[in-house]
Amino acid sequence: MVLRNSRPVTAALATAGVIALLAGCATSAPMIQPTADAAPVPEGLETYYTQEVEWSECGDGFECADVTVPMDYEEPEGETITIALKVLQASGESRGSLFINPGGPGGSGVEMVETAGSYFGDALLSNYDIVGFDPRGVGESTAVRCYDSAQLDEMFSRTYDLTTNRGFDRYEADLTAYGEACEANTGELIHHLDTVTAARDLDVLRAVMQQATLTYLGFSYGTFLGAIYAEHFPDSVGRLVLDGAVDPALNYNEITQGQIGGFEVAYRSYLEDCLSGTDCPFTGDVDAAMRQTVELVAQLTDTPADSGDPDRPATDSDLYNAIVIALYSPQSWQVLTSALTALIQDDDGSQIRYLSDFAMERDDNGEYPEDEGAFRLIDCSDYPVEVNRAESRQQAEANAERSELFGEALSYGEVGCAAMPVESDAVREPIHAEGTPPIVVVGTSRDPATPYEWAESMAEQLESGVLISYDGDGHTAYGGASQCVDEAVEAYLVDGVVPEDGLAC
Repeated sequence: MVLRNSRPVTAALATAGVIALLAGCATSAPMIQPTADAAPVPEGLETYYTQEVEWSECGDGFECADVTVPMDYEEPEGETITIALKVLQASGESRGSLFINPGGPGGSGVEMVETAGSYFGDALLSNYDIVGFDPRGVGESTAVRCYDSAQLDEMFSRTYDLTTNRGFDRYEADLTAYGEACEANTGELIHHLDTVTAARDLDVLRAVMQQATLTYLGFSYGTFLGAIYAEHFPDSVGRLVLDGAVDPALNYNEITQGQIGGFEVAYRSYLEDCLSGTDCPFTGDVDAAMRQTVELVAQLTDTPADSGDPDRPATDSDLYNAIVIALYSPQSWQVLTSALTALIQDDDGSQIRYLSDFAMERDDNGEYPEDEGAFRLIDCSDYPVEVNRAESRQQAEANAERSELFGEALSYGEVGCAAMPVESDAVREPIHAEGTPPIVVVGTSRDPATPYEWAESMAEQLESGVLISYDGDGHTAYGGASQCVDEAVEAYLVDGVVPEDGLAC
C-alpha cells in the first residue's frame, strides 16, 4: 500500500489553542475542603506532597499554578519538572476538587477546563472546583518538543510504498529522524512519559489540592490514566468516572484492530444517517456508499483535489482525517456531508482540507501545537512493540479484511513506536484496582475511537467496576449526548449515588 505520514488524531475534548498563564501577584489557593485522613505520603516524596504553590488569577473565575514533581520518581532528588494546573472555582459552595482529563494521550486539561462551563452540568460546576491539568510532556507543563511546523508539513506530505523494502526503509528512516529530533529538543523527559508516572503526578496534585481522596472524571485515554491511578493508589480513590474506556489489557495490535472496527461501525452509522436525508452525496445503500468512499480515497491517492492552496491539495490522508474527526461527534456529521458533497460534485477539496487541518490542530497560520509529539511519545511509552516487516504487512492485510476503508490506513503504527528513542517495559494486563470504592465506567455503543466492548471489558476487570451503557454515536457520552448518562454521572460524583450496574441509557 501507499502510506502517507500523518500525525495521529487525538481524542481530546478541549478547544484548540494553548492557554497562556497570566502573570500576576500570588493569591490564596482556590477554595478547597480537605476530606478525611489521607493515605501516607510515599517515602522520599514528602517535599513534593507538602509543597505550597503560588496561585494567580488567570481569567474570570480561574486560578492557575505550577506544581513541581520529580522527572524520575526513582531519583526524587534529581531533576524536576512542573505540572500546570488551571482551576475553575465552584459557582456555589465547593465540596472539593474534581480533576479532569480530556484524553489523547496528550490532551490538555488546562484547555479543557476553559470550556467546562459549556458541557459540564450545573451540579458539577456548583459543587466542585474543576481542576484541569496538563500531564507531563503536554502544553503548559514541562512539554515535549520535536519538529517545528515547517518540518511537520514536510513530513506529513511524504508518501511511502510499504510493499517495497525501499519504501519501508524510507518510512523507518523518516520516523527515526523525527524521534531523534524529539530526544534532542526535549531531553531526558522523553524517557519518563509513561502513564504510571503520570498517575504518580496525579497523586501529588491530589495532595497539593488538599484532597484525601481523588474525585476524577476522565475521558478516552483519561480512563486509562484513571484506572492506572486506581491500581497504584487504591487507598486514595474517591469517586471516579471513566468515560470512553480504553481496555488496559490490550496490546498495540489489539488496540489498532479495535479502533478499525470502531471507525467502521461509526462510519456506517454516519452513512445510514446521511442516506436518509436529501443532501447526501452518496447513492444506494450503506454498502454502496462504503464502496464509493473507498473509490474516493483511491481517486485522491492518484490525484489530490484542489483545496485553494496550490501547495497543499486535499489528499487521501486529508480525507481520512476529515472522516475520523467528524465521527467523534454527530454534531459534525452535517459538516462532513457538506465537505464530501463539495469534493464529489465539484472536485473541491477545500472543506476536506479544512477538516483535516482541524483534526491535526494546524491553525490558519500553518502552526501546529508545539507539543504535537506528546501523543506518540506517551503512547509508545505505554505499549511495548517489536517490528517485523513481514508480520506488519500481514497484519495490515488482515486489517484490510476487517475494513476495506480503514484497515490499511490505520495500520503500521507500531513502526512509528519502534522508531522512537523510547522503549516500553509496560505490561499489558487487566487492571483490578482491588479495594476501591465503585468506579463508574461509561461506554457508547457506536464510539469510533474507544469501542463499546472496551468499556465492558474495563468494567469487568475492575473489582468495583460499574457499567453505564449509552446507545448512541460519537466519542464519549457525558456532557450533553445523553441526559440519562449526565444525570447518573452527576448523581454519583455529587451525591455518591452509585448507578445500577449495566444501566442502559
